Amino acid sequence: MTEISDCAYVRRGQVRRELVREHADRVAVERDGWIEKNQAYYKDDREFMQFLIPAGARVLDLGCGTGGLLAALEPSYGLGLDLSGKMIEVARRNHPNLDFRVGDIEDDACIEAIEGPFDFIILSDTIGLLDDIEIALSRLHRLCSRDTRLVISYFSQIWGPALKLATKAGLRMPQPETNFISHIDFENILDLAEFEPIRRDARQLLPRRVFGLGTLVNKYIAPLPLIDRMCLRTYVVARSRRAMVPEELSTTVLVPCRNERGNIENAVRRLPKFGKHIEILFVEGNSSDGTYDECERVRDAYASEYDIKVFKQPGKGKGDAVRKGFNEATGDILMILDADLTVPPETLPKFYAAIASGKGEFVNGTRLVYPMEGEAMRPLNFIANRFFAAAFSYLVNQRFTDTLCGTKVLKRSAYMRIAANRSYFGDFDPFGDFDLILGAAKQNLRIIEIPIHYASRTYGSTQISRFRDGFLLLRMVMFAFRKLKAV
Repeated sequence: MTEISDCAYVRRGQVRRELVREHADRVAVERDGWIEKNQAYYKDDREFMQFLIPAGARVLDLGCGTGGLLAALEPSYGLGLDLSGKMIEVARRNHPNLDFRVGDIEDDACIEAIEGPFDFIILSDTIGLLDDIEIALSRLHRLCSRDTRLVISYFSQIWGPALKLATKAGLRMPQPETNFISHIDFENILDLAEFEPIRRDARQLLPRRVFGLGTLVNKYIAPLPLIDRMCLRTYVVARSRRAMVPEELSTTVLVPCRNERGNIENAVRRLPKFGKHIEILFVEGNSSDGTYDECERVRDAYASEYDIKVFKQPGKGKGDAVRKGFNEATGDILMILDADLTVPPETLPKFYAAIASGKGEFVNGTRLVYPMEGEAMRPLNFIANRFFAAAFSYLVNQRFTDTLCGTKVLKRSAYMRIAANRSYFGDFDPFGDFDLILGAAKQNLRIIEIPIHYASRTYGSTQISRFRDGFLLLRMVMFAFRKLKAV
């Protein structure tokens, strides 16, 4: 009985795939015409895919159709796979510089014949046609490295009736029977397939130009909270949990310091030893209390125990110091430890473990979980932190409780990608925190937080102005909305 049931299950899948293939073969020569007819929709879709996937990456497009999306991404190597031989014929004719193959992504032999890994694997409107989404996704792990990102786009469940009406009215290319999946169900399938979602974006409230109104609505209104639940398109970026193999890595601990003379030696003395090797960099910001001389004294005093280097920062502000230090760093992992030591150096092994294990790719400290010492954070600062945490959680599509905690940790390879693409945001952040946060979000890094015990200062005073810097942060929120949401 079981063998008969298994055969019936397999045959049902084969029959469905054959129906999908036959349909695709019939519409292959018409597909580019339908794309032209619905130019506003496809333009927005491809531009957002270009936002998620930088040019020059190794890209695998599963269910590539006639290859227009893959070509628009300008990959260094692009491989498109489709069930329809007719679609592949058109794709090869239109984009001879790319590699297109006929293949079934629900066939083990087909996936095993592909040589990976890829930087990005795309399934654009493909999951709606799969017979078993979980099994199909599970096959893709062999093509993934730790840095591979799975990018999946699909139609929202609430748009099902409207899309059927559009098809009947001749406004949309005919489609075979499609899976319309809720966000919760899809996240459950990803979890079963051992993929971890990193971000989810909703796009297109008006998939038509409507004399330019559609473009404005889709850019500035569709991404807003609650409204985004009504959007046509959903984009999910995920990573393979199976690829997260623990590593032993070296670390650079960067200590930006200005007028922190009394904390310099403790920053070294209290730092635990962890990982393969620790490098400590002091970047001093033209202090008036002899901090630079103290950095040099500590470097020489602890030379037999620690690898310590001292630099003068070339400009002003913590952001400038962080960029200088990270450019000089040699460790596999980069850490920021503020010289005020309100984040205890003893907590840094936790940050190391989170990166080395692969649990996080950008690790942020949070001071808002455990009770704080005395006057460690003033009430207005606490309220502002909560507000900005909520704002940035929305903007980067990952949870933040404390964006302004100075301790931030990431791999040097990830930082180099952020630095290489810094022109997208520009030199906008004197603090250094948001340059990294927004850069990590743009690079689709997995962001996690580690609770720390926030201590009171024992030397010096804060160099942050609550009101001046608060207004600057408000401007930064608006800037981030334009760069991360209104794209």
